[in-house]
Parts: sequence; structure tokens; C-alpha cells
Amino acid sequence: MSDNQLTYDLDRAHVFHSWSAQGALTPLVIAGGAGCEVWDFDGTRYLDFSSQLVNTNIGHQHPKVIAAIKEQADTLATIAPATANLARGEAAKRILAKAGAHFGKVFFTNGGADANENAIRMARLTTGRDKILSTYRSYHGNTGAAIVATGDWRRVPNEYSRGHAHFFGPFEYRSEFWAESPEQESERALHHLERVIQSEGSNSIAGLIIETVPGTAGVLVPPPGYLEGVRALCDKYGIVLIFDEVMCGFGRTGEWFAWQGFGVVPDLITFAKGVNSGYVPVGGVIISESIANAFDAQVFPGGLTYSGHPLAAASIVAAIDAMDAEGIVENAATIGRDHLGPGLAALAAKHPLIGEVRGLGVFWALDLVDDPESRQPVSAGLIGDLKKALMERGLLPFTADNRIHVVPPCIVTPEEVERALAIYDEAFTAVEANL
Repeated sequence: MSDNQLTYDLDRAHVFHSWSAQGALTPLVIAGGAGCEVWDFDGTRYLDFSSQLVNTNIGHQHPKVIAAIKEQADTLATIAPATANLARGEAAKRILAKAGAHFGKVFFTNGGADANENAIRMARLTTGRDKILSTYRSYHGNTGAAIVATGDWRRVPNEYSRGHAHFFGPFEYRSEFWAESPEQESERALHHLERVIQSEGSNSIAGLIIETVPGTAGVLVPPPGYLEGVRALCDKYGIVLIFDEVMCGFGRTGEWFAWQGFGVVPDLITFAKGVNSGYVPVGGVIISESIANAFDAQVFPGGLTYSGHPLAAASIVAAIDAMDAEGIVENAATIGRDHLGPGLAALAAKHPLIGEVRGLGVFWALDLVDDPESRQPVSAGLIGDLKKALMERGLLPFTADNRIHVVPPCIVTPEEVERALAIYDEAFTAVEANL
């Protein structure tokens, strides 16, 4: 039996997968990876334009990060979070240096969902209020409060957490507000948000959590003035503003944090994924000075056994240092501006299935439609055909609803982008020929 077959058989016999009906699964076998590529045991290689779950920002198997994990394992493999650990302290120092002077402490978690859980908890404890606002087009994680803060369908069978309300954020291509320009979309979305705040009772709202650039919902780059308006409303009503940067942070948009590209500073930032490209599970909350100081005398009633785990902390230190030394964030910005953005626009001009191209840095989405006028989303079957066509040509895609998300690692080269664009072009041509 081949290693490919053994791996597949073991998975299907024993592994329970997330977000899936188990009987219908045919998981792809991955044996190894390097940079922007992964491969199976038979040597079939794929350009990874999914970054797995949009998290391998530094690419697969970066040697400096792997070496740091090995060195830390030889020194101290694990330690309780109540202790002081050098790797943990160095990781927090580097994260805060990228976030800026407004922020004072980092609370480490095991991933993005529990980062959002704890940010919500901090907002409630510091305001004395209960309610949390979030958008319908969002994903914040699969734990108690995080999944209820989520706006998409996954929230509905999991609504066990209290005190959540939702609103529509801006999305001009599929506007809820009959907007005819980005500025109009922003103005009307902000009016809608303020009415929701007032209607929910402004004195009852502890926090407002939004993805700075919503990712799984469709890479929804906020229109001019929107984030500034959200910040102003939070200030007006005494609401803690939480930016979920789990997917869009650490280079993904061509900035260390996506909010830095919009000049709007939140009170809390949640992170995971890109901080160490998922080499070891980790996440956290970056806490403003004022909120951190609120717990100098007040006990914070939260914690995790693996908070600030030494192996995760060491991987963060190495990842941030490598991203600095190698200009990886700058590369993401350049790739988006000079290669991916223009290349995807040219693809859209050629293929009528592509209704809109959206994105920044190495964070893009192709919104696929049956008809450019009606903007009717394509079927799940067509997305399945397109995914198959891409994989047959050696590209691993990220698909969501009626979209293809183009989300390579931040280290992707112009040559790899050119190769990927040719594969997208061939796949669209093949699928369109059968319509």
C-alpha cells in the first residue's frame, strides 16, 4: 500500500473533520511543503494559493522558524502560563512593537476563536455592560461567544451564548443599502449601525467586534470613511472597539495589521494565524494601555493551560524577525499592487463568470456570477467544477460560497503569481466551455 493510500485510509477510518458531513469527504493527502508549494507522497505538487486556511503567511517550512521551534524544544518544551518565560516575553515585545504605542500588553491564547472569546470578556468586564455587536458577514471562530458573534450560517445551529446582536457592514457589490458609490455605501452603513446601537440600547453594549477586512465572508475591503465612522460611534457611545485581525493581520493586506492601512486604532486586537503562520497553535489579544491597566487591581477571570506556550512563542519571535529581515510584509504589498491586482483584473475582463475582484496585498476574492447584470451567484456545483479544474492543473485553491479567494503566502514571487494566473485562466476557460 502506498503512503498516499495509507494516509487517506487512516484519515477516513479515524479522523472526524470540521464543518463536514463525514461520509462525503475525500480529503487531499499532503505529505510535505516548502515556500508556496505542497505535495503528496507520490510527488504531485500544488501551488498553495489557499495558504491552507489563509495562515501560512511566511510560507511552508521556513527554516528560521523551524530552527527556533527545535531550539526551544531542546531548551524548555513547556511551562505553565503563570511563570515568566523568555520566549513568551520576547514574542509579546515584538507584537506590541508592531501594534504601536497605544497598546500595552498581550494575552496569549491557543488560537483565534479563544482570542475573540477573551476580547469579548475584557470588553464586558471593563464596561460593566453585556451586549456584543458584530456583522452578519463575518467569521470569528467556533467557540461559545465567537461562533455567536459570527454572522454566517455556522452561527445558527450554535447559538448558546447570550447577549449578541448583528448588523450589516458595507459591501457595495451586494449592497443592503441601495448605494451607488463607495462613499454612499459607507454613509448608509454607518447610519444603519448607529440605529442598531440606539435600538439595542447604547448603554447595554460592551463591545463591537469586526474583522478589519472580513475574510471568509469575501475579502470585503471597507469603503472610505467606514472604519473611521465605526471608531467615532464607539467613542460616542462608550463601546469597546475590537478588530479581529486573525486572518487579515501580520502581512496579509500588505501591512503588519490591516487597520494600519486605514489609520483607525481599535481598543483590542485579536490575532492568530499569520503571527507564526500556524507552525504551532497560538493566538492572542493585544490590549490597549487603558484596558490593560483596568486589571492591575481587578482579577481577570480567564486563562488557558497553554497560554504563551514556549514553542509557540519561539515560533512567533522567529517569524516576526524573519518577516522583518526579509521584507515579507513589503513583498505582500508589492505583489498585490503590481502583480495580483492587475493580473486578476485582466482575468475578470476575459471571463464573464468573474463579477468582481476585491482585495489588498495577498488577500483577494473573485466573486463569481451567472450573469454580470443580475450578479446572481454561481452554484456550488460550478465552484466544485472550478476547484477540480484548478487542482488538476496544480493549484490548491481556497473556495467559499460563490467565490475563489486568491490568498497565497506573503512570500509569493512574481513568477509564482504569473504561473497561478495562467492556471486560473485555463481553469475558467475549461469550465466556461461546458456551460
